[in-house]
Amino acid sequence: MTPHPHHPPATPVTLALVGAGLRGLTYARHAHATGAGRVTTLAEPDPIRRAAAAAEFGVPPDRVHPHWRALAAAGRHADAAIIATQDRMHTGPAVALAATGHHLLVEKPMAAEEPEAERIAAAAERHGVLLAVCHVLRYTSYSRTLKALLDEGRIGRLVGAEHLEPVGWWHFAHSFVRGNWRRSDTSGPLLLTKACHDLDWLVHLFGRSPATVMSYGRRTHFRPEGAPPGAAARCTDCAVEPDCPYSAPRLYLDCLGDPRREFWPLSAVTPEPTAAAVREALRTGPYGRCVYACDNDAADHQVVVMEFADGATATFTVSAFTPMGDRRTRLFGTHGHIEGDGATLRVTDFRTGREELVAPAGGSPQGGHGGGDLALTEAFLAAVATGDADLLLSGPRTSLATHRLVWAAERARALGAPVDVPQ
Repeated sequence: MTPHPHHPPATPVTLALVGAGLRGLTYARHAHATGAGRVTTLAEPDPIRRAAAAAEFGVPPDRVHPHWRALAAAGRHADAAIIATQDRMHTGPAVALAATGHHLLVEKPMAAEEPEAERIAAAAERHGVLLAVCHVLRYTSYSRTLKALLDEGRIGRLVGAEHLEPVGWWHFAHSFVRGNWRRSDTSGPLLLTKACHDLDWLVHLFGRSPATVMSYGRRTHFRPEGAPPGAAARCTDCAVEPDCPYSAPRLYLDCLGDPRREFWPLSAVTPEPTAAAVREALRTGPYGRCVYACDNDAADHQVVVMEFADGATATFTVSAFTPMGDRRTRLFGTHGHIEGDGATLRVTDFRTGREELVAPAGGSPQGGHGGGDLALTEAFLAAVATGDADLLLSGPRTSLATHRLVWAAERARALGAPVDVPQ
């Protein structure tokens, strides 16, 4: 079912916030802003983040915990839980809180490994709770409009797709070279941590998973051999820093004075948005490291090739070496073609040769992920309030299936050979 705007319930859905980082705060703030949800208990290991979130949402001290285990042991004080811990820490709180009757909103990726994702899905089903993985791209007005065009048959049968995720050079350096998502063993591969959004979205458009998948990609640039002559281990000590595209001082000092950029990416570097604090963090912390001297292993570009049982094909490219911008997609049908840039859709009808620009239903995208963060939050809260799982665009098994596509693609990349996708 296509989600639609929801009126806040008379009694807000109560929420347990597990992880008060950037993503957890995003969903919690949307819930409070709409009036449909209210954080009543939280768990966050970082004392600064924990205190700030408790103050912001008015959570009483006896319901503020340093660890999710303490929150779970304190009894059920919420209808639902937002699981926004680091990627490899989703399973424990999700399984425990499902067992106590909490509906679950789980940040993507669902889990870092397939058995862990299976445990989460099974726990939700066993205990009869709703589970929504944050596949926010499904919920944007842009995606709703595009999916409606396909379902109406505007371009006939969908037989091919090309999809690009332009991560952006500075975003990639921030998150996937210097940041928390730089290593597969501590987080996961790029295709999972960044691009499970996109493979899930393509499956959503086609209405099914592909039969086979192949993938190519590796870390080609952000390695010691890529460093220019004279580069130092830290930007603050580097003679060539002013001419480097990945200069940390340029990136983070330029965030000061912009509340949006102080929230992200700067708050990952330092909780204090001042020039002195930024310089100290770059001198001593992980975000000041040279991008050619980090402990990263994330692929900096990758291509996924998919074939469906009926012969349709799709390709997906994720790349660090782009401006940061909206995803771009071309869809090939038997009767027409659609080209989208994340904001508008250009539809060509082969029967008439005419082109039509189609704007997303509901107007221009607003907020994170083209409005998807807010739309998902609203849909989840409405589903919890009404008990209507059809308000969610993907349930436990759908999310598990699209994650399995990611893991199949990673196996194909490692093997250098196509892999069958579990159906």
